[in-house]
Amino acid sequence: MPLTAAETVAARALISLALAEDFGDTGDRTSLATIPAEATATAAFVGRAPGVVAGVSVAEWVCTAVDANLTFRAELSDGSAVQRDTRIATVSGSLRSVLAAERTALNFLQRLSGVATLTRKFVDAVAGLPVQLLDTRKTTPGWRLLEKLAVRAGGGTNHRIGLYDAILIKDNHIAGLGEPGSAVRRSVELARAYPGNAGLSVEVEVDSLDQLRQVLPVHPEIVLLDNMTNEQLREAVTIRNAMSPGTKLEASGGVNLSTVRGIAETGVDRISVGAVTHSAVALDIGLDYLG
Repeated sequence: MPLTAAETVAARALISLALAEDFGDTGDRTSLATIPAEATATAAFVGRAPGVVAGVSVAEWVCTAVDANLTFRAELSDGSAVQRDTRIATVSGSLRSVLAAERTALNFLQRLSGVATLTRKFVDAVAGLPVQLLDTRKTTPGWRLLEKLAVRAGGGTNHRIGLYDAILIKDNHIAGLGEPGSAVRRSVELARAYPGNAGLSVEVEVDSLDQLRQVLPVHPEIVLLDNMTNEQLREAVTIRNAMSPGTKLEASGGVNLSTVRGIAETGVDRISVGAVTHSAVALDIGLDYLG
C-alpha cells in the first residue's frame, strides 16, 4: 500500500525521533562491543501470530535510516494476511546495523499490524452489509496518519484526519450555543455560513431522536447517532428516509466485536469505532537471524 506524501513525512519524522531515542549519543553499545565491524548477515521479519500486516514500508525506512547500505526485501505488502511463521520481509547487510535497526523497525511493524488486524476483525464482522467501518481521532499523538494508514490496510475507512479537514459538530459545541430546542439545527447553519467552509460536508452529533428530527430539515450531510440502542437506530433510519434521504447516518458508541453486526443490521450507513486504534494490541512479530 503506497503512502501518501503526508504519511511519508510523518513516518520519517517518527523514525528520526525513535532512532534518536534508542541511540542516544553513543549508538548500540552492545553490538559495537560484541559484533565485528565486518560481520554481515540476513535476518527475517516473521509473524508469530495470525493477523494483517501494515507498516512494511516504514520498517524498510527504519532499516535504511540506520544504514543506507542495508538491503530490505518485502515478501508481503500492507493488507496481507499473515500466519504464524510467515515471513514478512528480510534485511541484509552489516550485522551491527541490522541489530541496531531491529527493535525500532519491529515497534512500527507490530503496532501498525496490530491496528490493521483489529480493523480487519471489525470489517469481517459486518461482511455482506452495506456499511462503512470508520476510525476516529482516538489515535496515539503523532502517530495518527500511520495508524489511519493501518486502518485502511485492515479494510477500514478513514474518518476525518483532524480538526482542519472536516466539520463535526459534537455535543459540547451544541451545548455551548445555549439555545435549547434549536441549537442542533442552528449549529449546522453556522458551520455552513462560516467563511472558508464552502465545499466541506457537515456532520453533526445527536443523542436523541428528537434532536434528529430537529436537524434533518437543514439536510446535514451526516448525522452521528451517539450511544443509541439498536431499536433507536432503526427508528432513526426510518425518520431519515422520510425527512432527508440524502443524509447519511453514522452510529457511534458501544461498538465492539460482539455488537457491531447488530448495529450494522439497523440500516445505518457508517459505524465509527475508536477501538481500532486506541485498543489495538501489537501483533507479535519477530526478527529471526538467518546467517
